[in-house]
Amino acid sequence: MLIDTHAHLDEQSFENDLEEVLERARQAGVEAILTIGVTEASSRAALALAKAVPEIHAVVGIQPNYVSQAGAEDFEMICSYATDPHVVGVGETGLDRYWDYAPIDSQRYYFHQHIQLSRDVGKPFIVHCREAELDVVELLEQAKTDGPLCGVMHSFAGDLKTAQACLEMGLYISFAGMVTFKSNQALRDVAKEIPLDRLLVETDSPYLAPVPMRGKRNEPANVVHTARCLAEVHGISLQELATRTTANARELFCLK
Repeated sequence: MLIDTHAHLDEQSFENDLEEVLERARQAGVEAILTIGVTEASSRAALALAKAVPEIHAVVGIQPNYVSQAGAEDFEMICSYATDPHVVGVGETGLDRYWDYAPIDSQRYYFHQHIQLSRDVGKPFIVHCREAELDVVELLEQAKTDGPLCGVMHSFAGDLKTAQACLEMGLYISFAGMVTFKSNQALRDVAKEIPLDRLLVETDSPYLAPVPMRGKRNEPANVVHTARCLAEVHGISLQELATRTTANARELFCLK
């Protein structure tokens, strides 16, 4: 059994066949899916899905590329959603220097706010990082001076130095379909160094479909391809990889 720790099931591309998507996930052995908010509206939609479908769990937050669009009361709503028992995490938050959608100072402010909310509700935070590794590590190190960190670097694409810094601060590392791309041996080399007790798998659906589904809409059933790749990298069976990453996800997100 596998857990897809990062998907966006409220995306428009799933609105016409979500039940079929969920059934394919069940058939593939996916026992739980975390659907992630990126705005107040998508966080509200994620929570509604989690209340409607037993294997779906919600994570609520405002993604860094959307912080400049957030209304005055949006984060207050996120704080209220975060206390719901169907919500298992906070985010996705973090920093993004690839897209010029939001000033970096605004991103940093909301990153701090999400980490504090994570502490307040006792639920882990999800970190989005794109071409901002040094900034993210610096902010996390600052946050760690206020107490232990509990979170995950989602869809990790950084180098080993960044991964080791995050591991030392107590974070988990999650890989999506990019680790399966033939041209991405460097990322597989990083994945090989991640301890099995800190490793997670995800799809980031509907984005980043793994080989052999690359170029198609991604969906939670495809997490098995990423898991198989990581198993090969670590020299273990798919079953063992699934067992370890599922146990990690259950522990981190307090899943029954």
